[in-house]
Amino acid sequence: MNQLEQLKQYTTVVADTGDFRSMEVFRPHDATTNPSLILKAVQKPEYRPLLEETVHAHRGEPVGDIIDHLLVAFGSKILSIIPGRVSTETDARLSFDTDGTVAKARHLIALYEAAGIARERVLIKIASTWEGIRAAEVLERENIRCNMTLLFSLPQAIACAEAGAQLVSPFVGRIYDWYKKSTGNETTGADDPGVQSVQRIYSYYKKFGYPTEVMGASFRNTSQILELAGCDLLTISPDLLQKLADTEGPVERKLSPEQAAGVALEKISLDEKSFRMALNEDAMATEKLAEGIRLFCADAVKLEGLVGQLG
Repeated sequence: MNQLEQLKQYTTVVADTGDFRSMEVFRPHDATTNPSLILKAVQKPEYRPLLEETVHAHRGEPVGDIIDHLLVAFGSKILSIIPGRVSTETDARLSFDTDGTVAKARHLIALYEAAGIARERVLIKIASTWEGIRAAEVLERENIRCNMTLLFSLPQAIACAEAGAQLVSPFVGRIYDWYKKSTGNETTGADDPGVQSVQRIYSYYKKFGYPTEVMGASFRNTSQILELAGCDLLTISPDLLQKLADTEGPVERKLSPEQAAGVALEKISLDEKSFRMALNEDAMATEKLAEGIRLFCADAVKLEGLVGQLG
């Protein structure tokens, strides 16, 4: 078997793309999208008709509402291909607005259900701010499952698990990027700080019995992926999926509940004050969270611009 086939023995493989045609090739179980990926997809000729059809069908509605319909249109197409779940992101401009995030998530789920898709097949992506985590706590009680994104630290992951979030997406590559820039050193394999972050989160959850799923995200190379074989899920871009599919050689399971039980960790209790202080003390997590929100906000504005031109 190639490395992708072997990885699927240990980990649920998720496609990190808005390009649903690539999913027909790699056959992932789940798929994740975000504003940047959707923006990239709709600028390709093959997806232009979906954009134009959505705008035409909802002409006269506010641009924000048309964007929601577009996100659900992409998600619905993806769900016709994959057997599992799709992640659809709330507006990053709501990252510090608990009530706004809850309202947006409810609206997206209502659109999916109107399209005949059960809420169990949708994960609503929310930034792992304190306000976003509180929104997830509300939504999970309504059986609206949440994927906590822009996650760069153990305190964020702990707060998400305590809130009952379905899934967290620690960003391996962006952590790697920060340390590479700040130290000038390139790390690989088990020495990669992004890999180590996911390992800690996975071990913490398994050791202390949290059911929240861990999905490593934002990979820069296949080495990072293979070091996390055994993680609950890994969301991988099409180019790295192709590299794994093209590569022979053994894939060793690196993470397991049994391995996690032996990791020396102490349970941490967090309230809002201690959460904010812990995040503030982590320069990497603070900077990458803020940067990620800014980038997603910028791409949301660009997507609105495209829709506005057609409208």
